[in-house]
Amino acid sequence: MKRAVQVYLFVLALCSCARQQQPEMVDKNATEETRALYSNMIDMQGKSIMFGHQDDTSYGIGWMDASGQSDVKKVAGDYPAVYGWDLGHIETGSRLNIDKVPFAQMREHMIQAFERGGVNTLSWHLQNPLTGGSSWDVSSNEVVRSILPNGEKHDLFIRWLDNLADFIASLKTSDGTAVPILFRPYHEHTGSWFWWGKALCPKEDYISLWHFTVHYLRDTKKLHNILYVYSPDFVEDEQAYFDRYPGDEYVDILGLDFYHRDGEAKAQEYIANVQRILEMLQNSPMRNGKPYVFSETGSEGIPISDWFTRVLYRAIEPYKPAYVLVWRNAFDIPGHFYAPYPGHPSEADFIQFKNMPDILFQTELPDMYH
Repeated sequence: MKRAVQVYLFVLALCSCARQQQPEMVDKNATEETRALYSNMIDMQGKSIMFGHQDDTSYGIGWMDASGQSDVKKVAGDYPAVYGWDLGHIETGSRLNIDKVPFAQMREHMIQAFERGGVNTLSWHLQNPLTGGSSWDVSSNEVVRSILPNGEKHDLFIRWLDNLADFIASLKTSDGTAVPILFRPYHEHTGSWFWWGKALCPKEDYISLWHFTVHYLRDTKKLHNILYVYSPDFVEDEQAYFDRYPGDEYVDILGLDFYHRDGEAKAQEYIANVQRILEMLQNSPMRNGKPYVFSETGSEGIPISDWFTRVLYRAIEPYKPAYVLVWRNAFDIPGHFYAPYPGHPSEADFIQFKNMPDILFQTELPDMYH
């Protein structure tokens, strides 16, 4: 029954597609598969929600780097539809990313996810190029300016972008097809916990950094398999959300990063805030037809056993972002997990969540690349 409903909704979307003018993509020379992914996400908007999980096949509770493993699949019988990955430390040439995932393994898993029909999204917790610290080093408010053209760290930043571009360029199947990715740089900038946050750089510098990055990857490095995602954290209103918006010609997808903290005590507040922001995105004239996604969320340790159906689903169901992604299941940090694993009290609820007619996992996806 669920499959029939999904097929019906997708056919309705296809029928309406011809009547709707799709927004222009950032990359007018995007690959056929990247164009198809974007079109299908637009068609899906408001009808179905893809479920995503960070680092899903790289590690989980009690395991790491085991072929075919996935906590989500162990519990729900299917892989997630969206796979989140992070490029932190690619900039320095490290073999391992910020979460100890080998980049060679990440490449392999991203290609496999694409070949299964899934969607890959990349964030980038890059180090502080001015101080040598981490993304969370906010000891200077000159970092963004230092990496812009004519800045003292601009040449270093170019080398960092070259390393990132080389990795993205390597995401190809055996027949040479470039794997489309959703790239989410300089995220959660409406907060000030990263060196690119709102209190750490002027609006104009943040926008210039975004513009430079797009131009370098698209025009200089000739990467045409990228969709660019703008993802603020919690905001009070539309003005705050779009305050540092780089412009329609530099953004393909609108995102939201927002976590549920403090368990039951803040459950209703979380639901209300998610619905408020998603409603704003749905109705904002600034959206201009672009798809919107819930790019990061979760409740660490899943302290509420029916969190997926009673909290998350209630929060997203009315406005149906194209996908929702929960954060990772750390193999090396006790209690730091956001998807259930076998034996966790939320197992049954997660299966119920998966079976909702508008929630899509891997095998329930339409062909996203044609």
